[in-house]
Amino acid sequence: LTGAQDGSVRMFEWTRPQQLVCFRQAGNARVTRMYFNAQGNKCGVADGEGFLSIWQVNQTTSNPKPYLSWQCHSKTTSDFAFITSSSLVATSGQSNDNRNVCLWDTLVSSGNSLVHAFTCHDHGATVLQYAPKHQLLISGGRKGYICIFDIRQRQILFTFQAHESAVKALALDTSEDYFVTGSAE
Repeated sequence: LTGAQDGSVRMFEWTRPQQLVCFRQAGNARVTRMYFNAQGNKCGVADGEGFLSIWQVNQTTSNPKPYLSWQCHSKTTSDFAFITSSSLVATSGQSNDNRNVCLWDTLVSSGNSLVHAFTCHDHGATVLQYAPKHQLLISGGRKGYICIFDIRQRQILFTFQAHESAVKALALDTSEDYFVTGSAE
């Protein structure tokens, strides 16, 4: 799966020189993040205008439409994570009301899909990591802060400053004992 500054999203197969599918054409908002879900049957694309779109991967058309597309943040959606069986999605980004980390239910109508919004990260959340064993979300912000959320209780557990500049990367070890942050500095 490839995403570009011009907003295009294309899917390729290792053994074929041509694209299999073009999910988005050039001329859309820049792609900020893309992932497949754990089952490999869906892919999601976040963009610089605050949208998250999700497609079924096994499409037969060359330019399929997303089965779900909604504006998660008013300014930008910088990252997202599929939670559980992909019916719950967490997003990070920047919104005018500082609700910069959100949980969404993909099985209900778009008007009712917001499950919970966390008010955190002045100037926006840049990255997001899901820890499934502990049911935690870890987010990094533009000011170097890290927030850890319990998604079962829908509350912030910890907030601390890890860097002086924007957090650009988060990695979690497989046992979920440690996580690592990387910053713009």
